[in-house]
Amino acid sequence: MKYDFTSIIDRRGRDAIAVDGLKGDGFSPAPPKEGFDAIPMWVADMNFPTVPTIQEAIIERAKHPAFGYFQAPAEYFDSIIRWHETRNGVTGLKPEHIGYENGVLGGVISALNCVCSRGDKVLIHSPTYIGFTKSLKNNGYEAVHSPLVKDENGVWRMDFADMEKHLKEEHIHAAILCNPHNPCGRVWERWELEKAMELYKKYDVYVISDEIWSDIILSGHKHTPTQSVSEDARMRTAAFYAPSKTFNLAGLVGSYHIVYNDWWRDRILKESSLNHYNMMNVLSMHALIGAYKPEGYEWTDELCEVLTGNIDFACDYIANHFEGVKVAKPEGTYMLFVDCTDWCAAHGKTIEDVEQACWDVGVAIQDGRMFHGPCHLRMNLASPRSRIEEAFRRMDRYVFNA
Repeated sequence: MKYDFTSIIDRRGRDAIAVDGLKGDGFSPAPPKEGFDAIPMWVADMNFPTVPTIQEAIIERAKHPAFGYFQAPAEYFDSIIRWHETRNGVTGLKPEHIGYENGVLGGVISALNCVCSRGDKVLIHSPTYIGFTKSLKNNGYEAVHSPLVKDENGVWRMDFADMEKHLKEEHIHAAILCNPHNPCGRVWERWELEKAMELYKKYDVYVISDEIWSDIILSGHKHTPTQSVSEDARMRTAAFYAPSKTFNLAGLVGSYHIVYNDWWRDRILKESSLNHYNMMNVLSMHALIGAYKPEGYEWTDELCEVLTGNIDFACDYIANHFEGVKVAKPEGTYMLFVDCTDWCAAHGKTIEDVEQACWDVGVAIQDGRMFHGPCHLRMNLASPRSRIEEAFRRMDRYVFNA
């Protein structure tokens, strides 16, 4: 490969929550026992060096000694437009459709605030990203969960009948769609999105589509932007993106929305500007431009190849070595959502027992209950293969076959 996905980066003392934030405080894993180093598999960031053009772009800008007020150049918007056209076949995207967001979750709330009243119900699928449930609660909205269901092949699917029941009976007029889905890793097929968007059209539901994972698509799958499935979907949906998941830039802060509906976009821009906080950072802007250069396209393709290999390894290892542990193979993202229900029942253990046993030997996985998985683990596989293999050897020896 052209880029480095094998070097083990020492992130200790470099402000990384993933390795310096192991406190065992109910949200983060506990630090390992003596004799084991920590393998970070919880926070959804990556343990790979990012594409060099990002650092080059930041360093080049940092050479200039003035960092005053600025405005985004045409290159910023052109980079986003070209990225979506090349990777997702998006046409008709113009600079005026693109708006800056400090973060996707902030953008989600700004979009909801324009079309909802406090106390309104918002439909989301479960299992679900903890950021959605916390943000909705913190801002006075009520999350209504429509559980995903596994089909005969173990693939997570939307339950359209359940969705319609909620929309109709509870008079819901806003929904959050995670495309690809976090934490299950589903890359929704076009027909699934079409059917969901037809339901939302029928009940006049505004849709917030979180597509932050849309670049991390595993071999054999393809991302379909929610806004692309129909003209109504294009106008009914506010979509949110960022280079942060793709290129590991969360610490720089910088996301963006794509909204074609003029009425909604104007109000989102107004809503997000009211506290004068949703302001672009000049270095994160140049980081995006550096990420979306030709090298970034190559790097992302290689990343997806590496992650596909890691996920294939992990899912095969679980199937062959961890009897009673189940996982639906993700189609996108770099997260595994692992069901330990049968294993715990067979061994008289709780999910807390499993987590602690993992943490003790440095396998810093995350409690899946925060994501509405009653007996689940959430595992980040965005690390060099050698570290992933070591993590599974430890789980084999000290946890599931101890």
